[in-house]
Amino acid sequence: MQSRTRDDSKSQPIWRTTPPRLIAIFLLAVFFLFASFGFVYDGTGMGRQSVLHFVLSVVLTGLFAMSFLVAGLYFRGRWWIGVLPLLVVQNICMNLLGRWLPDGPALTQLDPIQLNTFHHRLAFDGVAVTISVVLGYMGFIIVSVAEARRRIRIETEKAAIETELAAAREIQRIMVPQELPPAPGYAIESIYRPAAQVGGDFFQVIPLGDGQTLVVIGDVSGKGLSAAMIVSMLIGMLRSISSISRDPSRILTELNNMLFEHKHSGFVTCLAARLDPSGRITIANAGHLAPWLNGDEIAFTGSLPLSVVASTTPEQVVLEMKSGDRLTLLTDGVVEARDPQGVLFGFDRTQTALRRDPSPLALAEAAIHHGQDDDLTVISILRTD
Repeated sequence: MQSRTRDDSKSQPIWRTTPPRLIAIFLLAVFFLFASFGFVYDGTGMGRQSVLHFVLSVVLTGLFAMSFLVAGLYFRGRWWIGVLPLLVVQNICMNLLGRWLPDGPALTQLDPIQLNTFHHRLAFDGVAVTISVVLGYMGFIIVSVAEARRRIRIETEKAAIETELAAAREIQRIMVPQELPPAPGYAIESIYRPAAQVGGDFFQVIPLGDGQTLVVIGDVSGKGLSAAMIVSMLIGMLRSISSISRDPSRILTELNNMLFEHKHSGFVTCLAARLDPSGRITIANAGHLAPWLNGDEIAFTGSLPLSVVASTTPEQVVLEMKSGDRLTLLTDGVVEARDPQGVLFGFDRTQTALRRDPSPLALAEAAIHHGQDDDLTVISILRTD
C-alpha cells in the first residue's frame, strides 16, 4: 500500500533545504560585507558623525542588506515585492537618523588635538573596513565549501539510492510476471501499475500440475525499496509452499507462519485462487479485496491480513465458472484512486467500469484517469471452455 509521492525539492525555498548554521553564517557574511559601507561613509565624511550616529548607521546598513537578501530569496522571481518597500523604509530610517543625530560642522582648520582625533578616526575606519570585508568573504568561503561538501554527499547518497532502486526494479520485474503461463480452460490477463518506481503490489500465476493453476494477488504494507524486498521474499515463500500444497487456504496459512518466523513488522493482504480445468475455482482470502464475478462483487465475511496474528485460517469459498464467465481480482489501488478533490474511485465506479468493459486495461485506465494514489494491479480470469 504505497502512497504517491512527488519530488518538490526544486520548488522548496532555499532555507527549507539548507542547514540553519549555513544560513546564519551567510547572513552574517552579508551583514559584515555591507556594514563596511558604513565605515567608508564615515571616512569620506571626515568623521563628523557622532559615535551613536556612526554605530547606528553601520548596524542599520548591515541589517537592511540582510533584509534585502531574505526578501529576494523569499519572493524569488517577484523579488521587487519585498525589496522595494524595504528600500523605501531604509531611506526613511537613514533620513530620520540624520535629522535626529546630525553630522558635525565641516572641518576647515584643525588644531593638533582635532587632527590627532581625525587621524585615529580614519585609521579606525580603515581597519574596520578591512575586518568587515575579510569577515564577509570568510563567511562566503565557509558557506561555499560547506555547500559543496553537502552537494557531493547528497549526490553520492542519491546515486546509492538510484542503484538500490534499480536493483529493486529488477527484482520486481522478475517477481511480477510479464508473460503469464497458460491455464487450461482459462484466459488470464493482467496489468500492474506501481505508483512510484517500486511498489508493494504483487501477483503470481503458478502451474500446479494436472491442469490446475494457482493465481495469487497481494499488497504489502509500506512502500519503496523495503516493500519490494518483502515482495521478493513473499514470492520465494509462495513458490516453495505451492510445491507441496495445492489448497489455497493452507497456502496462505503457511505463508502467514513464515512471515511471523521472519518477524515481518507490517502486514500483507493476499488472495489465492486455484483454477481447476473443470471450471471449479477455490478462493482463499486473507484481508484482501473480494474478487468480482461478471461485474458483481463476491461476498466474503472477511479474514485478517497475513502477519497480523500468529495463527489464522483465511476464509475460503468455491465457485463454479461457466464458459464466458469472468473473474476479476484487484488491489485497493483501484478503488482508492483519488481525484484532486479527494473523491475516491470507489466500488460503484469499479462495478460500472467492469460492466462497461471488463478488460484489466480498461479498469486500470479508468482508475488512473480518476487519479492514481497507490499501486494498482488487476487480473482477469476468463472461462473459455
